Amino acid sequence: MRLETHTLDQGKKKASMSLIENCRSVTKDDIVIPDSSAVQQHKLPPLVSALKASAEENAASFHFPGHNRGRAAPSSLTQLIGVRPFLHDLPELPELDNLFAPEGPILDAQKEAAKLFGAFETWFLVGGSTCGIHAAVMATCSPGETLILPRNCHISATSAMVLSGALPKYISPAYNFDWDIAGGITPSQVEKAIKELEMEGQKAAAVFVTSPTYHGICSDVGSISQLCHSHEIPVIVDEAHGAHLGFHPQLPRSALHQGADLAVQSTHKVLCSLTQSSMLHVSGNLVDRERICRCLQNLQSTSPSYLLLASLDATRAQISENPKNIFNKAIELAVEVKTRINKIRELSVLDLPSFSDFPAIDPLRITIGVWQLGLSGFEADEILYRKYGVVSELTGTRSITFAFNLGTCREHVDRLISGLEHLPETFLPIQRIEDRVDDGCGAPFDGITMSLSPRDAFFASKRKVSVKDSLGKTCGELICPYPPGIPLLIPGEVITERAMAYLLQVRSKGIVVSGAADPSLSTIVVCKP
Repeated sequence: MRLETHTLDQGKKKASMSLIENCRSVTKDDIVIPDSSAVQQHKLPPLVSALKASAEENAASFHFPGHNRGRAAPSSLTQLIGVRPFLHDLPELPELDNLFAPEGPILDAQKEAAKLFGAFETWFLVGGSTCGIHAAVMATCSPGETLILPRNCHISATSAMVLSGALPKYISPAYNFDWDIAGGITPSQVEKAIKELEMEGQKAAAVFVTSPTYHGICSDVGSISQLCHSHEIPVIVDEAHGAHLGFHPQLPRSALHQGADLAVQSTHKVLCSLTQSSMLHVSGNLVDRERICRCLQNLQSTSPSYLLLASLDATRAQISENPKNIFNKAIELAVEVKTRINKIRELSVLDLPSFSDFPAIDPLRITIGVWQLGLSGFEADEILYRKYGVVSELTGTRSITFAFNLGTCREHVDRLISGLEHLPETFLPIQRIEDRVDDGCGAPFDGITMSLSPRDAFFASKRKVSVKDSLGKTCGELICPYPPGIPLLIPGEVITERAMAYLLQVRSKGIVVSGAADPSLSTIVVCKP
């Protein structure tokens, strides 16, 4: 197995090549998935079994895809991954079922997933959780109806409003300036938003909650669901980072087990399916399942990858074999790392006292503050990669976040700790207060007002202006530092000085900013009056 790395400059790769080469081998004890002989002793998951049988047929293939079961696979890629992925890269053959009208192995696989995750019904997604978010919003919100959602929602929620024509009523999330991190939303904030709409003679079509956040901060989905259901309002939970929740006593409860109506999970994040594969779960009777199906038929590819679909089925089976104990090792390693980091005086570990209004933080998501060393998260991340080959999940202005999962092993944990212990030995503890991004007045997206709906702004005529001239005008593009994928400027919002200052600062730190027509941010696209 090879150590995965982010896309970095060639100099960075060369600097650590010898270290990475030495870390490529993985012992058998480190691998969670059983070997092939063990797999053969168990009944294969339904979709995996159907894919295996179809690939093993001695078929004269006159169908797509053009690589023809690997016979014409590009050699440059087969040298990297072999021919077997191509052999199993099959189209919607009769024996493999139809994603949009499942009657066979896909239906069986989705039913098994619903049973495991506690859903009334589950749909497999090949367009990631973005597709699930789009479908969830479109299934609950019609054009002109209002969606209550946190301002730090993922970019997919914004594009879902463009597709659905829903109007946003934003809730400003909790914000910790020491960490420069946004949290979740509280039941009282949701109640206030519902009442404000009622005073205007309106009712929310749905309430959207992000839980857990990228940093693992969990909202009180149970109380929010109970509140919303008393008003007959469905609750959508973006649980992209929480497909593993509920599978260990120390993990927070899942959204479905707290009463959410729709939950979207990135099965590929903490669980083990292939990247881009996700699930959409429904529970209760507030959301029309047929409308969900119609939405997915409009959003999903008509040529879904059976490798992605089978990986969802396989991951479900992997968890089902030992759902109560499968995360024991990962939890133990994460707890140990937190304990050891807490002994390093100059570093901080994000914990509940920093977000005391929330019930839990995912123990498998460890965020470490480095600002007392006078470092940004980007700088610390660079050091950890160059010297120790440690690749983080998320970097911020004042912290780094590490994701623990079923594949986390002892050797990698020891390298992480060694690297973190190296930081204060190299950098003197100082207070660099000027690097804090707040001005004492609120989060970077506080005080923003809407002048157009996201949909109207998306289709409006636009022009480019300088950053200085953009202040006070209506934003015409979605500008999003990524990760974490939280839009800082949304089409239809009035551009504020605070938001622009924050954007320019994180851009100067080296974070990638997507969505802007001008990558240098010298100009901004605004809507014409």
